[in-house]
Amino acid sequence: MNPAEDKMEASKIAKYYNKLEDLKVRCYLCPHNCVISNGKLGVCKVRKNIEGDLYSLNYGKITALALDPIEKKPLYNFKPGANILSVGTFGCNFKCSFCQNWEIAHQKPEVYNITPESLVSKAKELKCNKNIGIAYTYNEPSIWYEFVYDTARLAKKEGLSNVLVTNGFISKEAVTDILPFIDAMNIDIKAYTASFYNDICKGTLEDVKATVELVHNYCHVEITTLVIPTLNDALAEISDMSRWISSLSPKIPLHLSRYFPNYNMKNIPPTPKEVLVKCREEALGYLENVYLGNVL
Repeated sequence: MNPAEDKMEASKIAKYYNKLEDLKVRCYLCPHNCVISNGKLGVCKVRKNIEGDLYSLNYGKITALALDPIEKKPLYNFKPGANILSVGTFGCNFKCSFCQNWEIAHQKPEVYNITPESLVSKAKELKCNKNIGIAYTYNEPSIWYEFVYDTARLAKKEGLSNVLVTNGFISKEAVTDILPFIDAMNIDIKAYTASFYNDICKGTLEDVKATVELVHNYCHVEITTLVIPTLNDALAEISDMSRWISSLSPKIPLHLSRYFPNYNMKNIPPTPKEVLVKCREEALGYLENVYLGNVL
């Protein structure tokens, strides 16, 4: 594909990048701060340098669209009993070995095009089905930033709620800019050790914590941790994480979700239910709302 064809496919110039020498760019949408050569992609595989400018390859490209209960996000303490129009694209800035949505996060799924205006119109039509707005989910929404930003701004004007289901690995500038349009977030804390993030997710815990610490004062926040046997299920680790969340607010809900083998981590068996129960008991020593997920 030549540069002209690349630009036609991409269609949307990206936010948050600097031009460098030799037609390189530095993307600072997330803490990876990728330096991308001409014709190459960032870690997320959806931001491409085309002749010294950075383009979004997934703007308006949808892989999944469904009306879900808000509790499925999971958000238990944000407008319970409501539905929300859930939408996702492809790509991710993490490389989690246990990814539950790897088919769209790390493959090349089928897509169809939609505009922010059309998506907001669809969400408004579904108000009769108790729909409260739009959830940007399934894959990592922060690397779909330009489309999410444009859509969330329109949705807000129409009185709809905007929800991000995210890994929290986003730059302070980018999350601050979109926060005025976001009503709730569910943020994954993959584990509470730097080594887990480095070895298994190819990210950094401290950057995710910084996002939680910033946004919990501006929108409703709930936390999810997928509890994986032998990797992040130690009660001491659950205790440390819960204590940190409580230092922000003991009212922040924590969802402890059961792991099932998936993607590139099929050698570890599902989390025993009794392990989840013990983790919940530990977390309840610090937090008021702790829920178990994937246990039915």
